[in-house]
Amino acid sequence: MDVLPSLGEAYYVLEWIIRLAMLAIVPFRRSPAATTSWLLLIFFLPIPGLLLFLAIGTPRFPRWRAQRFASLQTFFADMARRLEPIRPNGPPAPGDVVAVAERLGGLPATCGNAIELIDDYGAVIDRLVADIDAARRHVRVLAYIFADDATGGKVIAALGRAAARGVACHVLIDPVGSFRWRKGTLRRLAEEGVEARAALPFRLLRGRTRRDMRNHRKLFLIDGEIGYAGSQNIVAPDFRPGIVNRELVARVTGPAVAEMSAVFLGDWYLETEQMLDPSPAIPAETGSSLLQILPSGPDYPQEGFQSLLTWQVNQARREVVLVTPYLIPDESLLSALRMAVLRGVEIHIVVSAVVDQMLVSLAQASYYDELLSHGIRIHRYRNFLLHAKNVRIDDRLGLIGSSNVDIRSFQLNQEVSLLLLDPPTIERLRAIQQGYLEASDEVELHAWRQRGSLRKLAENGARLVSPLL
Repeated sequence: MDVLPSLGEAYYVLEWIIRLAMLAIVPFRRSPAATTSWLLLIFFLPIPGLLLFLAIGTPRFPRWRAQRFASLQTFFADMARRLEPIRPNGPPAPGDVVAVAERLGGLPATCGNAIELIDDYGAVIDRLVADIDAARRHVRVLAYIFADDATGGKVIAALGRAAARGVACHVLIDPVGSFRWRKGTLRRLAEEGVEARAALPFRLLRGRTRRDMRNHRKLFLIDGEIGYAGSQNIVAPDFRPGIVNRELVARVTGPAVAEMSAVFLGDWYLETEQMLDPSPAIPAETGSSLLQILPSGPDYPQEGFQSLLTWQVNQARREVVLVTPYLIPDESLLSALRMAVLRGVEIHIVVSAVVDQMLVSLAQASYYDELLSHGIRIHRYRNFLLHAKNVRIDDRLGLIGSSNVDIRSFQLNQEVSLLLLDPPTIERLRAIQQGYLEASDEVELHAWRQRGSLRKLAENGARLVSPLL
């Protein structure tokens, strides 16, 4: 008598083994939303769900990288120590924001900086090229997207001219963000004498790095004296057909540039185990702005940008303006926004009416009804993809950087934020945000609820998988 199970029976048993085993594995160190999404996927599609979980289900870097990052802590501590004379005197910002940001990212606030906020895409590229052309010692570029198109070609040519003058040029690009152009960009940079590397490459044999855990930072550094931070990549503004990006970038001089340099040097070391400069020079004071750099990502024990943002929304007293192209908040931020409204805080969220990622857009829209119902105002920016990422809390704190307000930026991506801590600089950000509001259409709750049933169904389905996006 044949007692062996049939292929179908074996497959059925395997599915249930996967379902039951993952009930114990999935909830470990994951948010309730992410746990629910993974378990639903695995319950309905056990084997495909398991394979996807094995590929992207664990938001941690391999052990070798964690050890390498731990070895950098002396470097960052030394940088913080050397910046001690340039720290602000007295309470420079509301509450303990400076101290908390330093504990989260390891870098202090510094006085004596000059900052220019640039929201003209072409002007950023032209200014960067001019600064590279004036470089005397070194140029360091970290970009999520670095294309070898006409826009990227301008920067590549400038780097080539600098290298020909004997300027040391180092470039890190993310291989996933730059996928369409990666080979061409790396080849052209090498031809120009620029040392370039891919950040977080997928290594199958040496500790797996998830393809969806990316270095999303944008930092451009010239001679350790000029630093750019913000949302803009090195690619044409219309690299997606029919979509033109609108960005915001801060050009900084002064001691804060040393902190930007430290972030780049740390990232270069993580990829190459080569420390380009173990003690980067601290630039002289050039202005009166009070700034602080906050790096964040899975290397750090806590979600830096998410923690600071949620806490500061809870501290708001009058107004919060939050500008992001991708809005998939977690429950802690949603709760903070709701409580802020109850305290009488006016909250404006500016998103883009122009869409470049449909699934993310649907998931984002699924939150609108809830947000609007609680009195949070949503504005959809017209005509451009507003890719800028910035936040203002009252007139006490501003943030500009690479972080979106979504779970990917909170937990998976390497990000960097620039904290604006003095009223005049925050006022400049307020003026730019006012321009966003004037160029946007406000979403009205009654009109929003008139959208079709199929649209609502699609939004709800996208929201269900939003913790995995």
